Amino acid sequence: SFPFSNSSQNRNYGIAHSGYVPAAQGAPAMFHPPASESPGPSAPPASMFDSMPGYEGTVAGGGGGFLPPPMPAYPAPQPEPGPDQPHWNIPSITEDVAREAFIQFALRHCCYSSAPAKDGVITSMQPFNTYRYRLETFTESRSTEWSHEPYNGQPVDAYAQPPPGPWDIPAKTPSFFMAGKQIIKVPYTSSVKSCHMCLGMGRKPCRNCAGSGNKVCWVCNGSGLRQGHQQCHHCHGRGRENCNSCQGRGSRPCDTCRGQQQLLVYINLTIEWTNNSDDYVVEQSSGLQMKNLSKVSGKEVFRDSQHMVYPVMGFPDRTVVLAAQRLVSEHQSKYFQTSRIIQQRQTIELIPITKVTYMWKQKSHMFFVYGNEFAVNAEDYPATCCCCAIM
Repeated sequence: SFPFSNSSQNRNYGIAHSGYVPAAQGAPAMFHPPASESPGPSAPPASMFDSMPGYEGTVAGGGGGFLPPPMPAYPAPQPEPGPDQPHWNIPSITEDVAREAFIQFALRHCCYSSAPAKDGVITSMQPFNTYRYRLETFTESRSTEWSHEPYNGQPVDAYAQPPPGPWDIPAKTPSFFMAGKQIIKVPYTSSVKSCHMCLGMGRKPCRNCAGSGNKVCWVCNGSGLRQGHQQCHHCHGRGRENCNSCQGRGSRPCDTCRGQQQLLVYINLTIEWTNNSDDYVVEQSSGLQMKNLSKVSGKEVFRDSQHMVYPVMGFPDRTVVLAAQRLVSEHQSKYFQTSRIIQQRQTIELIPITKVTYMWKQKSHMFFVYGNEFAVNAEDYPATCCCCAIM
């Protein structure tokens, strides 16, 4: 049974902790609030956790850090050069395609007049294709931390046998290059401990009434009287009323153990799959800012997916070859020490850019059409209403 109950004997439990002052038989309970309320420990003490072989560095609440994967029992497969790819050329877009993309761009902006897009006279169209190299490294990382939950009769298996190592526990890997997360309770680490928040009592003093079970009557403000010498009908002249939060008991069930007095303590293994991606875009002289290209796709001219990729070789643009060598080296040194590399993928896209010059109201303007989506950039659009200028 819980040490806190409705009996007067147990209501006076824990005087030193809650500030109770026992009242004479039949007299209203009195309470002297403590100088400062002690909420109890916020984290379990280190002594609460057993020493588990293979998990000595595991702590509570902050994890034990990412665990480096074990050395492979067999040599990792060597990367192979990617397949040769033909050269691709993207045909320049037509004037009709450029104008339609420009009109749709204007219609998506409520403060833009569509007149320049519809009536402007296109005077020139210049293609400026560029390449984007992308390297993706799909990794698995593992970390551990001590956790706990109220004990309700769950199996207890600590020390029944040594727990499996963090990297020996099987998990279902999601599809390649798709992020995922799984939390697994490590077998043979579960034990039962007394709750550290309520010291195994199952209940804690109520904060609203500071453990007294009653509060100053809000009607008579503690005097017991109303309108001169009339007895307060709300508290029947006591000057205090039962606390609604704890129903006058002076205590509430412990939030940590939910009144069970004990906790099941165990190690949680967190497994995360992450797709780490980096891009390199070849500089181009069109005048379109590079940041615009991050939102569009291009024509894929090269794709290579392996456990560990070999940097691109023999590509006609030398800057792409150098970027591939740099990023492959960076990814392997960055992720190999703390994670398990499951798969790598490298791609090259040819992104089309067309610079369009047009005349409207005897002035020359320009816009860009780029990507497979025919996205448009027109920073000097000549017909906007006043609200755009204010914004």
